[in-house]
Amino acid sequence: QVQLVESGGGLVQAGGSLRLSCAASGRTFSRYARAWFRQAPGKEREFVAGISWSGDTTYYADSVKGRFTISRDNAKNTVSLQMNSLKPEDTAVYYCAARRPIVVVAALEYDYWGQGTQVTVSS
Repeated sequence: QVQLVESGGGLVQAGGSLRLSCAASGRTFSRYARAWFRQAPGKEREFVAGISWSGDTTYYADSVKGRFTISRDNAKNTVSLQMNSLKPEDTAVYYCAARRPIVVVAALEYDYWGQGTQVTVSS
């Protein structure tokens, strides 16, 4: 059974940092593009960051550029999202996702999803 499991969410004050991790099991995702999405209450799921299967290319939403960093470790089948300078508007459930072959911003194009982890940023 293929699973993506996120961890690392929590409550943090504005300006603080969190590191999210997504562990995959059931198959190797080394040839998959990986991404992070988020969904706030009453809003659509939105693209946050993506990384190519090789890790050479990364993509970010304008709202997080310069504050968030996505990385991956294909040997461990994991992807991470380092979030710095967090703002209250970053509050959402964060999901990791995977697809082949390339990163796209449309959530519907992703084949595998985790269950999500809550990130809450207080002002």
